[in-house]
Amino acid sequence: MDLNKDVKYVKGVGPNRVKLLNKLGIFTLKDLISYYPRTYEDRSKPKNIIECINGEEALIEGIACSRVSNVRLRGKTMQKLIIRDETASATITWFNQTYLKDKFNQGEKYQFYGKISSTFGKINMTSPVFDEEGKNNNTGKIIPIYPLTYQLSQNILRKIIETGLKEVNGNLQESLPKYLLEEYKLKEINDAIKQIHFPKDFREFENARYRLVFEELLSTQLALLELKNSYNTQEKGIKFSKDTKMSDVINKLPFKLTKAQLRVIEEIDNNMESEKSMNRLLQGDVGSRENSSCNVCCI
Repeated sequence: MDLNKDVKYVKGVGPNRVKLLNKLGIFTLKDLISYYPRTYEDRSKPKNIIECINGEEALIEGIACSRVSNVRLRGKTMQKLIIRDETASATITWFNQTYLKDKFNQGEKYQFYGKISSTFGKINMTSPVFDEEGKNNNTGKIIPIYPLTYQLSQNILRKIIETGLKEVNGNLQESLPKYLLEEYKLKEINDAIKQIHFPKDFREFENARYRLVFEELLSTQLALLELKNSYNTQEKGIKFSKDTKMSDVINKLPFKLTKAQLRVIEEIDNNMESEKSMNRLLQGDVGSRENSSCNVCCI
């Protein structure tokens, strides 16, 4: 498995789609599986039709009461299907989707997810995604929502990412030592990557996110620590002369410094006489009785 292989070699990615993926910053298989969702839609819990609220996104399920009817409008066609559950009926509507004419069988149950429109007590849903009973391609689960570019749909990107995960097939090398995984109860990397894209529930998502965020923060801390150690051992700071007398400057101030201020100045003075690079933040509250100086940052 080569994580650096071009994304164009992933099944389902053609010449046109690879350009769209590149616009999203996805160039390799590694980029693809680490292109995380921006949010999720919970399509796992159906609502009774009578409980649906105008304007909400909801999952409903019902039995088809009729075949799909075709209504001709100016320049387009409208497809309508009536469904019913134990509480009420709803009208499902699509536009210019003539292939749906023979898609639904009267008397069989289906699930629909989309935006609810309720007018005069009648429930409508326009252009929803749907599944037959017992299937969960588009419904009955938590669906990841990704940042997109023009001409690339959520369904297509989800399928490509799912294919990429199948190619990886759980063979990602674990980057964290076993004792960290056990101490902080972290998921193994292959489980975390799979579940951040396609979690079974939000608890699974939270655990996957916790693992990935932990690793990212740890990597950042280690990089900063390495940079600091390298800077301390390889870079020499400016060594100031010991002949400079800070007392000459302090005595010219129009106010007296506190004991704490004098102590800190002495510490800074000693640091500046050394070749070791110094990072220091000296902060004083402006206008306070104990401190008449402004905030000073010494780096």
